[in-house]
Amino acid sequence: MGIFDFLSGEFIDVIHWTDDTRDTMVWRFQREGHEIKYGAKLTVREGQAAVFVHEGQLADVFTPGLYMLETNNMPVMTTLQHWDHGFRSPFKSEIYFVNTTRFNDLKWGTKNPIMTRDPEFGPTRIRAYGTYTIRVKDPARFLTEIVGTDGEFTMDEISFQMRNIIVQEFSRIIAGSGIPVLDMAANTADLGKLIVAEVGPVLAGYGLEMPEFYIENISLPPAVEEALDRRTSMGLAGDLGKFTRYSAAEAMSHAANNPSGGGAMGAGLGMGMGMAMANQMTRSGPWGATPQQSDPAYAAPPPPPMEHVWHIAENGQTKGPFSRASMGRMAAEGGLSRETHVWTAGQDGWKRAEDVAELAQLFTVQPPPPPKGG
Repeated sequence: MGIFDFLSGEFIDVIHWTDDTRDTMVWRFQREGHEIKYGAKLTVREGQAAVFVHEGQLADVFTPGLYMLETNNMPVMTTLQHWDHGFRSPFKSEIYFVNTTRFNDLKWGTKNPIMTRDPEFGPTRIRAYGTYTIRVKDPARFLTEIVGTDGEFTMDEISFQMRNIIVQEFSRIIAGSGIPVLDMAANTADLGKLIVAEVGPVLAGYGLEMPEFYIENISLPPAVEEALDRRTSMGLAGDLGKFTRYSAAEAMSHAANNPSGGGAMGAGLGMGMGMAMANQMTRSGPWGATPQQSDPAYAAPPPPPMEHVWHIAENGQTKGPFSRASMGRMAAEGGLSRETHVWTAGQDGWKRAEDVAELAQLFTVQPPPPPKGG
């Protein structure tokens, strides 16, 4: 065996990487002196890319496949490296394997509440969280912009920066969207698309892309949630009297079963509440109504009808509200015509005055002729 054959055997012939982790994005091929023999076999598996860095300069990028490291498939490296000794000499280069698969189920969330202006609740603070997916789209750019000379780069090293970018764009889009807080849950898919569109150019500068983005939850402050719960409970209760009696019964049951409050105290409280409810039912009749209310002869009169007030659209501006009497005076004085657009609560959009039955009468009733002089 000649000295040349001995040296050739000292250098590696096969270059490959199998990832046994779930978060490694870049791994540098380790070789003493970074010496690789000309003609060695390079295996790049699906979901990988191999980036050659020669003397500090990015050279070739190999996509999935099997390669013989020779002149015909290493154009940049061939230009940088002067192949001497019949193209048999080793060359010193660094090889970085880049994981191009998706990194799934990455978390994001708002560290601090986001201030928004809600049309119903006014200034409101909200929080949000969700998941996203990231992957390397441009291995060369990712290596030069983010990884540098790191021999093993993991997702944890960049996830914090990803969260900052996402939260920044999410805060800006939510604050300017004008979507009511109660309707945001129905628009999370559209909001996610807007955020991906805004974050995309920033990630492209890092050689990354975001294939998926999900908003799992948008929550309100506890005080606002409690107010919503109370409003919902009142709507479900319907009859306030029955709801009050039901709440008293529930409180009595909890007080009687509360071991920390003492048996005597719980029993006394339950007895007192029971007596109060019994007295109330005795005074009110069998169904909680007073004798006058339970007797049809003593039925309370219905509430008076609510008078409508009207708004007028004129020259792109809204005027009002005006009562019906005011509208009648305006019609008589010429300030209100049949073509004037009006609106009142409960009406489906703006309508012309002559199309509203209640106002059309103002234009059909004509005064009688004036008396003859004499």
